[in-house]
Amino acid sequence: MKDVQTLLEVIDLEQIEENIFRGESHSIGSKRVFGGQVLSQALDAAIRTVPEERLAHSMHGYFILPGDVTKPIVFNVDRIRDGGSFTTRRVVAIQNGRAIFNMSASFQLVQPGLDHQIQIPDVTPPEELSNDQEILEACIDELPEIYQRILGQRPIEFRPVDPMGFLKPSEGEPFRHVWLKAKGRLPDSGSVHRRILAYASDYNLLTTALGPHPVSMDQMQMASLDHAMWFHRDFRVDEWLLYSLDSPSASNARGFTRGNLFNRQGILVASVVQEGLIRRRK
Repeated sequence: MKDVQTLLEVIDLEQIEENIFRGESHSIGSKRVFGGQVLSQALDAAIRTVPEERLAHSMHGYFILPGDVTKPIVFNVDRIRDGGSFTTRRVVAIQNGRAIFNMSASFQLVQPGLDHQIQIPDVTPPEELSNDQEILEACIDELPEIYQRILGQRPIEFRPVDPMGFLKPSEGEPFRHVWLKAKGRLPDSGSVHRRILAYASDYNLLTTALGPHPVSMDQMQMASLDHAMWFHRDFRVDEWLLYSLDSPSASNARGFTRGNLFNRQGILVASVVQEGLIRRRK
């Protein structure tokens, strides 16, 4: 999946019955469904059952089984509650009669309230950085297959402030900063931008947990286990956002990671927390 238009088509589900939707998958170099895709599609299913004036402010999902990229995914929505200010939905993604993912999402009317935020980190701007594809292509002949498969397959452009050592990983700190932006102009709908950011947010988290360890991705078995996301303020994913990431802990074959997303004006627009499987391949 190389362009953002294809991504928009993938996350735009087909309604097959009330509260039941179906989606297709596109590979990003793996036979398994990318976690960000099913996350974004589940959010789309929930959005379709909520009034337009209510926007998603939080979502909490669990990846239960690997998805098969060659088969459609069915999404069942449970309309748990429609309150005065908040609306709650539960979504279950199903393949071959089994749940592969479930998510709870909450929606809210726009309301006035207290306002504060942490400051954006002072890092190199995206215009002065290479994107991850350019960095990989510079050493393509030496790259393990796991990296070669993802070349040219991303509808989101990522420009790491502190690139990973793909060939010779070294022991470092569990912190990363990555600029990201959709490869193309998006519609003005706030719901569209939330879905695209949910998709993009699944990148770069678990690799941050590898920071303190001199290991490379091809040596590790890695998979998202759960993913939580909060949308704080309006934003556009077709304009540069800074993903400020850290990994406070790794233990028991799991890596715990967090991320804050800021726009170019330094406004904190979203936050993410994820835990994932990270263990050495046998």
